[in-house]
Amino acid sequence: MQRQIVLCTLLVLAQGAAVADISKMNGSIRIGRGEQAGNLQTMNGGITVDDDARAGDVATINGEIRLGARAAAGEVKTVNGGVLLDDEASAHEVETVNGEIVMRSSARVAQDVVAVNGAIELARGATVDGAVENVNGSIEIEGATVGGRVRTVVGDIEIGAGSRIAGGLLVEEPNSWGGRKDDPPRIVIGPGATVEGTLVFEHEVALYISDRATVGTIEGATAIRFSGDRP
Repeated sequence: MQRQIVLCTLLVLAQGAAVADISKMNGSIRIGRGEQAGNLQTMNGGITVDDDARAGDVATINGEIRLGARAAAGEVKTVNGGVLLDDEASAHEVETVNGEIVMRSSARVAQDVVAVNGAIELARGATVDGAVENVNGSIEIEGATVGGRVRTVVGDIEIGAGSRIAGGLLVEEPNSWGGRKDDPPRIVIGPGATVEGTLVFEHEVALYISDRATVGTIEGATAIRFSGDRP
């Protein structure tokens, strides 16, 4: 009986250690390959969740966040820094203010992917079940799937071959925080791409659509059709 109690106690301690939260004021955090952790939080430092590792919510103020191949996390948020989801990594939601977001092959996000000032890149096979949005910075979607809307204010958008956007597209009118560029945003929808729903353009854009692409209703812009791989 005593042996069983000891074994149970060790199991509880091991389980507690496996899902422990980690919080720092300064310094980076790293969860090793195949390990498990709870929520990860630091103010000044990057956060890495290595290949095949698991974590809860991941957040930093000044630093990059990386999820390794097949790693998983909850909400992934940084203010000043980029976010990388390696092959087959997954997260509940991804957000940054100043930095790029990159999703590699077959990475998945269950809700939205949002950057304010930064590019967003989705590689072939990547999936975002929610929206993909930014204000400044390019959005490149190559053979990936977006369940919600793709939205920008002054960023260029390229939707490559084999991509599917289920929730339409919005290029929003700039306001005091959005700013304007000298050149209008360049929007390219490539051969074999599908954009369902309505494509709404609230200010001037240069819109190029392949003659082999499938798109919904276009509002606020006139499309320039092209043949071949690129306009």
